[in-house]
Order: sequence, then C-alpha cells, then structure tokens
Amino acid sequence: MSALDQVFLLSPASCSGQRAALLFNERAEFFLARKLRSEGATLGEVFSFLSGLYFRGKLTYARAFTPSEVKNSAIWSITAGRGLVDPEIIITLDDLRAFGNVPIHIDEPRYREPLLSDALNLAGQLSVTGRAVLLGSVASDKYVQILHEAFGDRLVFPQAFVGRGDMSRGGLLLRAVDAGEELVYATVMKSVRRGVRPGKLPPRPTKKA
Repeated sequence: MSALDQVFLLSPASCSGQRAALLFNERAEFFLARKLRSEGATLGEVFSFLSGLYFRGKLTYARAFTPSEVKNSAIWSITAGRGLVDPEIIITLDDLRAFGNVPIHIDEPRYREPLLSDALNLAGQLSVTGRAVLLGSVASDKYVQILHEAFGDRLVFPQAFVGRGDMSRGGLLLRAVDAGEELVYATVMKSVRRGVRPGKLPPRPTKKA
C-alpha cells in the first residue's frame, strides 16, 4: 500500500449517557436499536446516533475530503479500549457496553495503550509530508497528548474549532462539505487551543429539490 498523505481521526461519542441508554433498552423499537440487537450496526451509525450532529458532521467531512481509493485506510474513530477503529466496522450492544466501561482518560491504560499503539502504526503509514487531522476537542489532553506522541507536529486540527462547542463544530464541518472546501488546519501543539466562543453560524442554505 502506498503512503497516505492525510488521515482523519474522529473523537468518540459518549457510550454511557442517556442516548446510549436508549440503545440498551430491550423494549426500544426504533430502527437502530432493533438493528443492534439483531445484526449489529456500523460504528459510524451508532456514534452518529449517540452524539448527533457532531459525529455526523465529522464523519461526513472526513468522507467528503478523503479520496475514494483510500477511504478504508484513512478514516478512523477513536474508541475507549480498542484504539483506532474503522467507522464502517459492525459493532453490537456488547461492543457498545465495553466502550462505555473504559474511561477516556490519559492515565487509563485500557484507553491509552491501544490508542497509542494504533496511532504509532498509522503514523508509520503516512508519507513524509503526510498529516493526521484530529476532528475533536483539542482543549484537553485526553486525545491530544496521546496522539502527539505518535504523530508529533504532523497532528493538526481545524483552526476554526477553537472556542466552539460540539454542535457548532458539527455544523461548521457540514457547511464546509456544502461549500466543497476543506477548513484551514493548524498544528495542534503550536497553536492556541482555547479561545473566546465565536458567534453563531449562519443557517445552512436549504437545498433545492
């Protein structure tokens, strides 16, 4: 396989909150809950349900700006306990429960060790000028410190994320897809990672039928 010029690393959804409880409810009859109980669903589907607009925005953006021939090797989701996972992989309720049992904290070895191992492996597949784009919060070290060990200054993030909340980031990513233009990236460890919350995003244009 040829070296990768760019990979996307998507921060995970919470697997132990109220949205997750809906999926664990054995009486739940909505489509995704039934699908998880019977045949399983993709990680991307489940995480998009759990975090709504934010994860959907990250996944849509990563897919839009990744060449089709490398999609299976250039888009990865951070998970609790299993390192970097392809969003297209099928997971079950047992997998979701396992994710929820591992704290996402840099001092938790069950989270840290598989993530660092997978990140180091992925860093070795990047080209000399390749970069890893973190689509997630850079305000804390729960992702940044571990990923920086693997990617160093090749770890970048959308500069416009600074100061924004989760839903605002998701909306920003979807607007970038609408415009067909990637956001401007900055090196994580050489940038301001916290800032004043910017103004609200303008409404997305209504798509014509």
